Amino acid sequence: MTGRHETDHRHGGRVKNPRAVVVVALLIVLAWLGIGGLGGQSVGKLSQVQKNDSSEFLPLSAESRQVQQTAKEFTGSQALPLIVVATAEDGSTLTPDALAALGRLATDLPGLAVEGGSATVADYLTAPSVPMIPSEDGKAAMLVLSLDQTKSSTPDSAGERALGPIATVVGDAADEAASQTGLTAYVTGPAGYVADIVKAFAGIDGLLLGVTLGVVLLILLVVYRSPVLPFAVLLSAIFGLSLAGAIVYPLAKAGHIDLSGQSQGIMFILVVGAATDYALLLVARYKEELHEHESPWQAMKVAWRATVEPILASAATVILGLLCLLLADLGSTRGLGPVGAIGIVGALLASLTLLPALLVLGRRWIFWPAIPRPDHDGVTRHLDEIGTASPTTTPEGASAPARRATGWARLAGFVGRRPRATWVTTAVILLACAAFAPTFTAKGIQQSEVFLIDVASVSGQRVLEEHFDAGSGSPLTVIVPQDKSAQALALLDRTDGLTGAAAYTGVAGPPAGVPGAPTVQPKVVDGQVMLQATLDSQPDSPEAERLVRALRADLDTVTDQALVGGRAAEATDVNTTSNRDLLLTAPTITVLVFLVLMLLLRAVVAPLLLLVANLLSFGATLGVSAIAFNHVFRFGGADPTTILIGFVFLVALGVDYSIFLMTRAREETSKRGTQRGMLVALAVTGGVITSAGIVLAATFGALAVIPLLFLAQVAFIVAFGVLLDALVVRSLLVPAAVVDLGDRTWLPSALARRG
Repeated sequence: MTGRHETDHRHGGRVKNPRAVVVVALLIVLAWLGIGGLGGQSVGKLSQVQKNDSSEFLPLSAESRQVQQTAKEFTGSQALPLIVVATAEDGSTLTPDALAALGRLATDLPGLAVEGGSATVADYLTAPSVPMIPSEDGKAAMLVLSLDQTKSSTPDSAGERALGPIATVVGDAADEAASQTGLTAYVTGPAGYVADIVKAFAGIDGLLLGVTLGVVLLILLVVYRSPVLPFAVLLSAIFGLSLAGAIVYPLAKAGHIDLSGQSQGIMFILVVGAATDYALLLVARYKEELHEHESPWQAMKVAWRATVEPILASAATVILGLLCLLLADLGSTRGLGPVGAIGIVGALLASLTLLPALLVLGRRWIFWPAIPRPDHDGVTRHLDEIGTASPTTTPEGASAPARRATGWARLAGFVGRRPRATWVTTAVILLACAAFAPTFTAKGIQQSEVFLIDVASVSGQRVLEEHFDAGSGSPLTVIVPQDKSAQALALLDRTDGLTGAAAYTGVAGPPAGVPGAPTVQPKVVDGQVMLQATLDSQPDSPEAERLVRALRADLDTVTDQALVGGRAAEATDVNTTSNRDLLLTAPTITVLVFLVLMLLLRAVVAPLLLLVANLLSFGATLGVSAIAFNHVFRFGGADPTTILIGFVFLVALGVDYSIFLMTRAREETSKRGTQRGMLVALAVTGGVITSAGIVLAATFGALAVIPLLFLAQVAFIVAFGVLLDALVVRSLLVPAAVVDLGDRTWLPSALARRG
């Protein structure tokens, strides 16, 4: 027996896997290669089915969305203004030659060919002419192209949208005309803003995924110190993403789910991060079992069975948490639910099938050069020594452990010696951070703050604000019964913050509320009249939101059938809908996570402890984020959905590390008792959970390569929160509280009655 063991030790444990196991493993790999071939194409086409205009995500019950639908009956289509604004390079008054050049540009724009097709700009306009409107100070002029939103935003047979090419060709023509007359031109307005958003998300398929995989590869090379194993883990993540893409693309194309650039980016990093986390847990246990078993197949069976429950529980909490987003009314938030859940399913299946197959086929050599031997000298050899690191669990007079505790074993010993002081101190610090959470401002962000880099639409908006009313080109729209239109129009005229109120006539020319608009009889549709007015402030500013809310209340005194819409009203409705989604979805997620923890741990006290610790961690993260955003980065605010997205990932995804810890603690408790079992679990899982936390934080941090404020804020919140949860909550707060509670942790299960 000893001789065989020594021989196996010298040869690195060269025990072959059964032939049937090898065949099944090869078939699994081949199946995933097929999935990767089909799914990879779908991942590449996801950008073709994106929706990035926030107005498209509002529910049909939203007042501004109802105005959108009604306005189409007046105009025949929904307009999406694309504005070209030009000023003199030296800031002087525009010369007659400059105005004449801009007039010629306005005449020529409709005839420009749109790149990628035979259509011209005129084919996408709701009005045949493009008005050129000088500013009152004479230092600027704007050209307003009223694009048909449906035509310009609907993908063609090749999956391409015309909006981007239209903005490009208009911008090129404007730059050429401006350069000849000493002007500077910008493409802005709602259409220009959407075009810049689409351009920003163009980096998702290549840049974001490449950065994410590169960062994860570097971390895995450090963790495993192997040139082979990290690639096996990354392959499982990539193929998991391919499976997710193969499912999401047809669903989004058919309109069953809403896919935005934000949700696509989050799905990418979520799949890579989750798959890597699951892999870290499985590989760590597999390596541990390779020290105990001569056959890699036997080691994998034990490791797979030991880790499948926590991995499934972890995936279930995230999937259920994400699916709770289906309760949201805002389409972009609701769409993230199934998109993210499908991504987690892809990561889960790849981690539990493809990765084990690759590990079995690679046998021990996949860990080269640090090949684990069947020498029974793994972590399990010293479990009892780790468990005795705490005097609270060592009988009086017992001898000290034979070997000095280091690393996670030393931390376990510290927690075991001072459990109450540890969890109380940690909780107080977290509460102090959470005290700043109410200062987190999430009331929406203005268009000028959405991008983290300079873009034409933002620069152009600044020029518009300087020389025109800030809301030019994006009028406030009011639908009222014909017999109340005079009273409603009078109300608009005397409302501070609005100018140029007028009824829509249907006559071609400048939009209502802009100087030069015609004065004719209003157009009546089904007994209703459409009124328009220009805002003095930006449509997405806090001032505009306050005006919209006050105007709606005032119009209710005129008629209860009045509807207020336009870009300002859409931004207001997005904020209102987001707040409602948070109040409904967050408690639902909390309850579901608690139920999953109860089923997993077969107890009530332990799940309650984990949930409270997780919520405290989220509050602390929000408080630290508020300090960072308000005083360090000096952001102007946050998107109203930021808190909800952060809550989903930090509560549903962040609890994973406590799940990994507590499932091992429960396993060890049945052998060693609660206190010693908890310390053993902390010592054994510390390295892998910390590595998993770093990987997940790094993957979410990669979102910062997309130059959008929302994604940068989500990246910071989730990355910081995950690290806080992995390094503080799971390492100090939860273990110390469990040691302090003792067997009561497992109430009302049988484990609580062991003592």
